Amino acid sequence: MRRWLIGPALALCAALLATCETAPPPIAPDDEGPRTHLIQVASNGWHTAIVVPAPAHAATGLLPEAADFPGARFLEFGWGDRVYYPAEEKTIGMTLAAALAPTPAVMHMAGLASTPRGGGSSREVVTVALTEAGFLGLIEALAAEFERPAGGRAASVARGLYPGSRFYNARGSFHLLNTCNTWTARMLHAAGVAISPSGIVTADGLMARLRAALAVY
Repeated sequence: MRRWLIGPALALCAALLATCETAPPPIAPDDEGPRTHLIQVASNGWHTAIVVPAPAHAATGLLPEAADFPGARFLEFGWGDRVYYPAEEKTIGMTLAAALAPTPAVMHMAGLASTPRGGGSSREVVTVALTEAGFLGLIEALAAEFERPAGGRAASVARGLYPGSRFYNARGSFHLLNTCNTWTARMLHAAGVAISPSGIVTADGLMARLRAALAVY
């Protein structure tokens, strides 16, 4: 998402909500097994996404949409507003509509040859080590986010943001209190990471809470 498209009203709302992002007590993971699965959480300063290794998730058989990305070594998952997120030309009207009222959601999937790298003024990538149970919990949570009216494999509904990436209709509603960053926190919580989605609105808030949770491990 592009910062310069955020109108004054949305920027003010986000700023006010960000000041309320008090981190609740960490949620202790139930599984204390060895953390052998590495995933990445990538932030561009506004939007966050989760990257998982393709062979590991393929072994679960829970994400049939992965067949749309043959040869990918990693898959990136991002969630957002169904109109704003895929739009090539984003408008202030789209931005405000997505933020201020619940709207349908969409999932973005991209096949990657390597894990994303941090760098620059806003780009940040954090590696998270998960247990076997935690990784399975993450994949189950990701799989449950796809809207599959006929069951089985979800159909792509739009071209993605990168070459070869795609959008799929997703469950849930996007709004200012349930952003892509709230969604990322929910996925991490499902993976057993000691993080609560409550109060998370911005990418900075998510990444700060994630770093604090990982410091406990």
